[in-house]
Amino acid sequence: MTHLSTHSWLKVTLIYGGLALFGFWCIHNFQKDLRQIDFASLHGGWWAVLASGLLSLFNYGLRIVRWQRYLRHMGHQLPWGLSALSYMAGFAFTLSPGKVGEMVRARYYSRYQVPLNDVTAAFFAERLMDLIVILLLSLAMLAALPAYHLVMWLGIGLISVVVGTLLLMPWARLQAWLQAHPSADSSLIKLLHAVATMLLRARRFLSPGMLLWSLALGLIAWGAEAIGFKIVGDVIHPDAPLSWASGIGIYATATLVGALSFLPGGLGSTEAVMASLLYAQGFPVPEALLLTLICRVLTLWLAVIIGWLCVWILRHDH
Repeated sequence: MTHLSTHSWLKVTLIYGGLALFGFWCIHNFQKDLRQIDFASLHGGWWAVLASGLLSLFNYGLRIVRWQRYLRHMGHQLPWGLSALSYMAGFAFTLSPGKVGEMVRARYYSRYQVPLNDVTAAFFAERLMDLIVILLLSLAMLAALPAYHLVMWLGIGLISVVVGTLLLMPWARLQAWLQAHPSADSSLIKLLHAVATMLLRARRFLSPGMLLWSLALGLIAWGAEAIGFKIVGDVIHPDAPLSWASGIGIYATATLVGALSFLPGGLGSTEAVMASLLYAQGFPVPEALLLTLICRVLTLWLAVIIGWLCVWILRHDH
């Protein structure tokens, strides 16, 4: 009994110690960004920051709707409150590489008997749809900038390979072959079987109706954040406001590069591309940095803060 208690204590310590360190890292990076912001350039345009923040919340709301639709598409009827809180709780770990830390939401579905493979399939489909949407939003900007043609073709190629593989691979046969494999009990075969099962289930999200619905909702959701970016940019640099195409394209291109970099939250890569593109559009360096950092506060750190709040609420409920 003592051994079990000690083991449980160590497990809890490691879990909460890891969460504390991760939270400290998030707060440290946020403070580092905040110290670089010169608020004088806003010239009383805080209404634009507020509007941009509300558009980010609108983005989250639409993505919650999509997540709930994905779960129901697989036959899981979860309460809206749980879906919303668990989805946002994943944002507490959005700084993990490839955002895989957002899969933490799966732990809240155990009492509803939602298989982990279904959650991973929905998560994979969600990430794929977001990547396609961001690429579509950035195409106009990328096509006009030769220096970023490689990023554009890399994104198009990556998405084409992933979608083609999902549609054309005989996942059911591969799944059955792995299950009947002589080494079916080995860790590697079990992992490959789980991946094949997840991808087989993810394919159902690529039916024409679901695909078009997901893309339309994604374009509205991510387009809202891009519009917020353009609104704040016009306040910071009113002498030469960004065109709608440029504003949306810069936001989407920087987000795309951050996603393809697989850095935690795109930190560093997203900021560098966004500031560079703004400078190329005529923004002075201080104003380009200001807009970049405000955008990151409203689209990354706001989500992280809300995510940790939702983690606390769910922990309290449990």
